[in-house]
Amino acid sequence: MNSRLIECVPNFSEGRNYEVIDQIVNSIASNTINGKKVKVLNVDIGNDTNRTVITFVGQPETVCEAAFQGVKAAANLIDMRQHLGTHPRSGATDVLPLVPISGISLEECAEMARELAKRIYTELGIACYCYEAAAFAPKRKNLAWCRSGEYEALLEKISNPTLKPDFGPSEYNEIIAKSGAINIGARNFLIAVNFNLNSQSVELATQIAKEVRESGYKDKNGKRVAGTLKGCKALGWYIKEYGIAQVSMNITDISSTPLHIAYEEVCRVANKYGAEITGTEIIGMVPKQVMLDAGLYFLNKQLKLSTNPDNDLITTAIKSMNLDDLCPFIPQNKIIELKLAQIDE
Repeated sequence: MNSRLIECVPNFSEGRNYEVIDQIVNSIASNTINGKKVKVLNVDIGNDTNRTVITFVGQPETVCEAAFQGVKAAANLIDMRQHLGTHPRSGATDVLPLVPISGISLEECAEMARELAKRIYTELGIACYCYEAAAFAPKRKNLAWCRSGEYEALLEKISNPTLKPDFGPSEYNEIIAKSGAINIGARNFLIAVNFNLNSQSVELATQIAKEVRESGYKDKNGKRVAGTLKGCKALGWYIKEYGIAQVSMNITDISSTPLHIAYEEVCRVANKYGAEITGTEIIGMVPKQVMLDAGLYFLNKQLKLSTNPDNDLITTAIKSMNLDDLCPFIPQNKIIELKLAQIDE
């Protein structure tokens, strides 16, 4: 593995026009610095959410250049005035996190994220919020705060001293109207996962999300009730493509809340309301250790032993959480280390 390696996982507000998505992917993959290109590991397209997650890795300088070119392409190809989708979003490029993999610290990634945000505004005129480790103020660490009100709120937020972007114009303009604002940050590995319900009820999915997410919810008396899963954000929605409701979750602290624990807790709360989780959908990619930990957890519950640790544990994790409920879960395409190994061969 390269001594300095980072991952970038931008989310673009387009999941229906494959030609547009291909152009954005090509704009990312075609960049070369000092003879080095980024490696595109995964392209996860969501039709109902109208959103595409692209995962790529490489040397920091090359990744930042590729990210810039992806943002530029998205700004040219996507008009937010025409965008509709179920996922919260504030721009053609909605979120753009840098993730340290090896030979580089989170703090260094944060500085790169700030520099990238500054360059995007200076050269392209697109407004940028800096979140997580790249945030300039504590409250801006929270992506939900930066994206509050989504794209539609930018008209008011741009000129508000408290809510305006970290890099952006003083007044709403044509560039903001078309491209919206980008949330650029630096963070550790995050797992984006949807839990599939045997129900079409958004209300049920939302209630489950409220009870498990760390921020919890306010009861009928206005009292804050804490959620059960630390480092988790969640909401409920309906996916027309599959005809089901989902609890959509970001696990931002996988050391505090492993994937398998989140799965078990969502199942528990769903069962409380007479519902079941029929399967799990991982968006983007997942570190190998997450799958191994899950497999070991479920094997221990089954009082079974593993004779071929990696393969047995990964297979057990897939089957136990039904990761191939909606579409095949291919470990070589969804697990970061396995995908990197294929590319490096």
